[in-house]
Amino acid sequence: MNPRERILASLNHTQPDKMAVDFGGMCNTSMHVSCLDGLVKHYHLPPRRIRTMDPFTMVGIVDHDLGDAIGTDAVGVLPPGTVFGIPRRDWKPWTTFQGLEVLVPGGFEVTPDGQGGWFAHPQGDVTQPPSGHMPADSYYFDAVIRAEEVDEDSLNPADNVEEYRVVSDDDLAYYIEETQAARATGKAVVLGMPGMGLGDVAEIPGCSLKCPKGIRDIEEWYMAPLLYRDYVYEMFKLQTDVAMQNLQKIHAACGDSIDVVLTCAADYSHQTDTFFSKEIFRDLYMPHFKRANEWIHQNTDWKIAKHNCGAVEPFIPLLIESGFDILNPVQCSAVGMDPTHLKKEFGKDITFWGGGVDTQKTLPFGTPREVRTEVLERCEIFAKDGGFVFNAIHNIQAGTPLENIVAMLDAVHEFNGGE
Repeated sequence: MNPRERILASLNHTQPDKMAVDFGGMCNTSMHVSCLDGLVKHYHLPPRRIRTMDPFTMVGIVDHDLGDAIGTDAVGVLPPGTVFGIPRRDWKPWTTFQGLEVLVPGGFEVTPDGQGGWFAHPQGDVTQPPSGHMPADSYYFDAVIRAEEVDEDSLNPADNVEEYRVVSDDDLAYYIEETQAARATGKAVVLGMPGMGLGDVAEIPGCSLKCPKGIRDIEEWYMAPLLYRDYVYEMFKLQTDVAMQNLQKIHAACGDSIDVVLTCAADYSHQTDTFFSKEIFRDLYMPHFKRANEWIHQNTDWKIAKHNCGAVEPFIPLLIESGFDILNPVQCSAVGMDPTHLKKEFGKDITFWGGGVDTQKTLPFGTPREVRTEVLERCEIFAKDGGFVFNAIHNIQAGTPLENIVAMLDAVHEFNGGE
């Protein structure tokens, strides 16, 4: 099988010739720029500055030659803009606190915070109050909450969807160019579809907006489904209205160049439980997910991915009912997320994209031997009869030892027959 056929066989729950692998196909399946830099050197590839997938997370883009060296079967197409509302183009040099030289989008600008750190600004406009903050010597930006205190008497759901818009002609030209280039690799094409991240706390603060309005404080947002049920429902409806237009426009422009769409990267659980009840999911979330997912299944051959960290096991039947085909990142260390249980109960109905190694403990703090052991155990459980694409549990973080990352990749190749 070629890489695309391998991914598609896995998604159709048939046994591929060998286990499918992804690193970099989604915004949540890559590695910190420093990790990718280490792998470029390990595989003796031509030197380069790693491009940042998004300066907010400092996760890197996996270049095609590195993807080939790793053995990945998927390639990602990102939305045209970053968390800070800056187009992914016109790359320019930038140096991290750790001295690593990388590339960032040309519109990305920072200003000093007065304590050795950096502020990032919405749309790169340094005349506006900062929407992101990277403390001195750290690796990532945190969102800066800028919205005013919620006034219950003047809440308008449209305020919370200001950043969601119908794709422009320039956006469509970008998607066409990127998907065609991705298809030419012979790998499965995974598109980050804009607009369906209902309640995604990475988006709630409105880091791309100069003057965000609505419920933008993360703590207030988590209370919103209980306190402002009708507001949240209408907000999700308005957001889905825009997403439906984008689905249709992008499908008309790109069609069969896309194999998988990641429509929602919102987390509805933490490491021990869900953030809200199944009843709230059915009431506030499922109607909008079903509306979009049914359109996709009726009009395209795309498979639909849902990202959800943590103890999401109680919601998996609801995600399946909502029309999702893929669950990522499969956080096996969370409550209820035992790999054997997940594969037995849900392995015929949803594809597990991730879960291959623990990125909180084993990969950053274990030995290479411990990494190898865990990877091989997870592959034995998940890869049988398809329905699995190997990836770590979420992005591999800064500070992870290179020898452990290599041990993970070597174990994957070992499981696949040593190729």
